[in-house]
Amino acid sequence: MAGRYGSQVMTMTVTNTPSADLAFTNLAYCSSSDLRQFSVPGSDLFLANFELIVYVKCIRDGNIALNAIQRRHARVSTGDMVSVSRFVPPENFDLAMLTLELEFVKKGTKSEQVDAALLSTQLKRKYTNQVLTVGQKATFEYHGTNYILTVNRADVEGQDHSNGIERGLLSKDTYIVFEASNSSGIKIVNQREAASSNIFKHKEFNLESLGIGGLGAEFADIFRRAFASRVFPPHVTSRLGIKHVKGMLLFGPPGTGKTLMARQIGKMLNGKDPKIVNGPEVLSKFVGETEKNVRDLFADAEQDQRTLGDASELHVIIFDEIDAICKSRGSTRDGTGVHDSIVNQLLTKIDGVEALNNVLLIGMTNRKDLLDEALLRPGRLEVQVEISLPDEAGRLQILQIHTNKMKENSFLGTDINLQELAARTKNYSGAELEGVVKSATSYALNRQLSMDDLTKPVEEENIKITMEDFLHAIYEVQPAFGASTDDLERCRLNGMVDSGDRHNHIYKRAMLLVEQVKVSTRSPLVTCLLEGPSGSGKTALAATVGIDSDFPYVKIVSAETMIGLSESTKCAHIVKVFEDAYKSPMSIIILDDIERLLEYVAIGPRFSNIISQTLMVLLKRLPPKGKKLLVFGTTSELTFLDSVGICDSFSVTYSVPTLKTEDAKKVLTQLDVFSEDDVDAAAEALNDMPIKKLYMLIEMAAQGEHGGSAEAIYAGKEKIKITHFFDCLQDIVRF
Repeated sequence: MAGRYGSQVMTMTVTNTPSADLAFTNLAYCSSSDLRQFSVPGSDLFLANFELIVYVKCIRDGNIALNAIQRRHARVSTGDMVSVSRFVPPENFDLAMLTLELEFVKKGTKSEQVDAALLSTQLKRKYTNQVLTVGQKATFEYHGTNYILTVNRADVEGQDHSNGIERGLLSKDTYIVFEASNSSGIKIVNQREAASSNIFKHKEFNLESLGIGGLGAEFADIFRRAFASRVFPPHVTSRLGIKHVKGMLLFGPPGTGKTLMARQIGKMLNGKDPKIVNGPEVLSKFVGETEKNVRDLFADAEQDQRTLGDASELHVIIFDEIDAICKSRGSTRDGTGVHDSIVNQLLTKIDGVEALNNVLLIGMTNRKDLLDEALLRPGRLEVQVEISLPDEAGRLQILQIHTNKMKENSFLGTDINLQELAARTKNYSGAELEGVVKSATSYALNRQLSMDDLTKPVEEENIKITMEDFLHAIYEVQPAFGASTDDLERCRLNGMVDSGDRHNHIYKRAMLLVEQVKVSTRSPLVTCLLEGPSGSGKTALAATVGIDSDFPYVKIVSAETMIGLSESTKCAHIVKVFEDAYKSPMSIIILDDIERLLEYVAIGPRFSNIISQTLMVLLKRLPPKGKKLLVFGTTSELTFLDSVGICDSFSVTYSVPTLKTEDAKKVLTQLDVFSEDDVDAAAEALNDMPIKKLYMLIEMAAQGEHGGSAEAIYAGKEKIKITHFFDCLQDIVRF
């Protein structure tokens, strides 16, 4: 729909517009003989690839008269020779909507109020049947003042501008939208034809160009809830009888992009520069000063609201770590009540009697549970968006963002597979993925340095970041909400060997529970208790299932990590592990030696009722929607757990037995530390032995009678003497 040009091209000389009044018509002028060359068939129009052409007697043949604005836009001067041809507009070329930006010819001299309806009528009377193109400028006079208009948008109904020039013919039915920058001094009133506002600096957003990856759905939610109403002109929201959203809360684990998203939202908005406040910064040691600091944050917005009303710009205030100053009222015991006063002052400013409509407050926190409930109700921080850990597609976007410059400058190796890296980095936050990229880069840079001579010039073209660098970096940068692989491996130092049918059966059943949690929509929470004698391999079995499950979050809760802690602190630690698990799509928690967690003592008996009640609640509480959790518990005191009701909190219970003679023989055969003649005798002696004690006994016997034999025995060069083995057995057997 770009139109077509006539076959005949004329070379014409540029001259000035004959008179000042003609300069305000936005027309080009030529002689009567030249005018015939630009006639549009079937109409009274004369169009050229410059402007709409009209005839003026005083113009010589071969000349085309343009005003100063037209010459500047066409980048020509008087006396220049230009090529001009007839322009034939396509069908349906009338403009449906036209957006014009206004400015004074002489800038900074005055301020004026322009009635959009009256100005639209005057422009249509003067410019109807003229072709207007995006970027085109024109001058006109309105109520004695000279203005320059710039075409910012020209929409022809049904026309796609993706591959063509945005332009069309102004008609009496065209909707005209006027815009003016805040610094221009022009205030537009009675604007009712506008289809959208200029709240955003850009017409469209590329989140990746803003450095935001994996948060497309969250951003769409924020836009719908917080900005959709602000895109429309004030009269639309007034007729709907609604108020704009004045606050939003971004919450989620650390490093997931809350601060980044808030800052980028502030930059995208076409208003005042956002005020970024770290929570503790508003606190003051002087009485009343903290409340004053809060009021000062809103002072500029209040001034704009009083002077400009609905035309006021949007003021964005970003509170980082808002939980530091907006805790639930009455929860702090500092004796000053300053935290309560901050919450009260903030509530008054956001949604009080003199509530502002030109403010958007964005709060960020890792601990939504600490915030005062009054802040979270509609009218305040009503838009609450969880910024959670990115999924695989999100991690791929984040890795692409952080490696984009490396790729452009040919620093990435050819073996790099970002898709594979995204799959390997389960439960990594955006900040942790950035850390992985930095770590991988450090390996590549370090290869180019010589510790003997750090001043040696570095050849940049040799810097290549390889896949191996990234794999080292993934091992080096561990996710806060990932699997505790090192802790799990410590629970099975001797690895896993075939230790009998019963152990294999329990392992297979446990892996079926893993599969159930993965695929079932009806079992978001599954709990399993492994009970048996001390040392029978319960913890090692649970740890092996955790590792083999390939779940992104696997944590072990053990009494050894909470030595000396109070009951309440232990409860808080256990609750935090569960809360962290709820942030991951699939998680496994291992509660090791539950009786030790409960501080159980057989004499009495004594145990912690607080921890017991906490565990029973957590074992029955369903995870949030879309999250799945598998909990393993281990115990050697089944009778005790049954008496306090904890056994009933588990979905299923498996008994992990000690080794029978045939089981012990399987283990010894795999270890290959006895001669074939001695294996049966050793296995017979190990009947009813816990596997952990078996490994300890083998370790003792492998040292030899005089020590120093372990290396040769494990290398297969020597075997354990059966007599020495029986001697060691006597040392560990209780009579």
